[in-house]
Amino acid sequence: MRQNSVRKEGARSRAPHASDHGWDEGSKEPSSDAAVSAGGSRQPGHRRRRGSGGRGAPPRRRRRVLRWSATVLSVLILGTAGAGYLYYQHLNSNIETDDLNLGEHRAPEPTPNAAGQTPLNILLIGSDARDSKENQKLGGAKDTFGAPPLADVQMLLHLSADRSNMSVISMPRDTLLTIPKCTDPDDGKVYPESGPRTMTNESLGRGGPGCTVATWEKLTNIHIDHYMMVDFAGVVSMADAIGGVPVCVDKNIHSRDSRGKGSGLKLRKGTTEVQGEQALQWLRTRYGFEDGTDIGRAKAQHMYMNALVRKLRENTGLTSPNQLRKLADKATKALNVDNGLGTVKKLYDLGNELKKVSPARTTMTTMPFDYVGARVVPKPGDAEQLFRLVRDDIPLDGKGRKKPAKEKASDDPAAEDDRIAVQVQNGTRTVTEPPATGRASAVAQILAAKGFKKATPDMTTVLTEAKTVVRYPSVDLEGDAQRVAKSLGLPLSSAKKSTDVSGVTLVVGADWREGDAPPKHKKKDDRTPDSAGALSGSDKKACMKVNPEFTW
Repeated sequence: MRQNSVRKEGARSRAPHASDHGWDEGSKEPSSDAAVSAGGSRQPGHRRRRGSGGRGAPPRRRRRVLRWSATVLSVLILGTAGAGYLYYQHLNSNIETDDLNLGEHRAPEPTPNAAGQTPLNILLIGSDARDSKENQKLGGAKDTFGAPPLADVQMLLHLSADRSNMSVISMPRDTLLTIPKCTDPDDGKVYPESGPRTMTNESLGRGGPGCTVATWEKLTNIHIDHYMMVDFAGVVSMADAIGGVPVCVDKNIHSRDSRGKGSGLKLRKGTTEVQGEQALQWLRTRYGFEDGTDIGRAKAQHMYMNALVRKLRENTGLTSPNQLRKLADKATKALNVDNGLGTVKKLYDLGNELKKVSPARTTMTTMPFDYVGARVVPKPGDAEQLFRLVRDDIPLDGKGRKKPAKEKASDDPAAEDDRIAVQVQNGTRTVTEPPATGRASAVAQILAAKGFKKATPDMTTVLTEAKTVVRYPSVDLEGDAQRVAKSLGLPLSSAKKSTDVSGVTLVVGADWREGDAPPKHKKKDDRTPDSAGALSGSDKKACMKVNPEFTW
């Protein structure tokens, strides 16, 4: 079996947020406050674990959604490489692994559907760095060589429980939020919780990809099963290997401004198959697409991803077994995954799951946002709506949605109110507001006045919960939990089974920050918000709008 080893590399400092461009095309300035040099010991949060057959070169940083290309290639193709046992071991030794979640909080696991199936959530991460000669040549910006990783691409891939549909949510890299406390598993360094106006891409430098996972779980309350980070330089060769991906622009484009900034992408109006460095240019282009922001770039990345998946499913450009073996080798060298995905077999099994979804049932979205200066924050209402749809395993394409079932009272009879022990927790914190002071105590008193004499506040726990919920650990407490919900005027469906609690636990959500009773909620709207910019994986007519200042 493969054994992983850890290498650490030395550090230098740099000014925080010297540039708004992060990994931007042609950017010469960094956007974080710490750095690592190639060789030597590493800055916390940038680790490397390889088997004895792995490469000896410094770890290569991941860049943008081009990593998605490698991810798709690896999970869809690895099992078809026709490799024997030794080659299988070689591929295993290529794969880097790391811890999944470095935070203290885990989002609740989803409830299985009637068939016992559960959804699968995978966080795709790409970072902004140049820490190998190959990455440096492709990315430029020599003064950022060896800098610590920034999670400049973050995409949550949600595979439905019945494997009928897939949803992807991109988070803009400039999103301001609170990064939770994270502990680096290598050296035990503790990164305290950040302030609420911290850029989300800084999470990767606070112990590793597991802190980015922890940040997503805190923001969305979506349970994440795995993460994938993919190497930058190896992706260019993989883009070559598949023979090009078709992309479209509505005008001639040349991504280069008077200051020399831009990816250098130069295409004629219409559809072109891009590969290698040209594919990299497409995925890096910000100057020239729409309004020149990261949002337009995300749209271009979604189009590329959709076209790539369609091409892979059509099996065009990849016919030689030797070609597939080479591609599998490059793909595994590019991957950094959590420990639960650290073998070729596990990746192959995952690939088989992903292949069950057709492009027509794949939906790409961007987290709804509002601008705050040059940065963004989650858009109130719309962002939580999108997260809820994923939590509830509701397809973002609007197909196959079932009418909500009538609420059913538990077969387990409830105890007398004064005998039901209820712990009350404050879950009123949001991504934009601090927790409402004293809510656990106030609601415990409200319950006591209703006859629940054993209601007690938990003063040590502050959570982020959009809606008030009553959790219970086992079936024998379901009736008690429903009784608490009913007494407060909450629907019976707000009583949910959870292994995260040891008894009946009322979590006061952000919907009940004040007052003596939780608000009455309207019937759920299960439509995907327009602000999410949904794009179907089957849309072959999607075409990027070119900024007139960058046409030729």
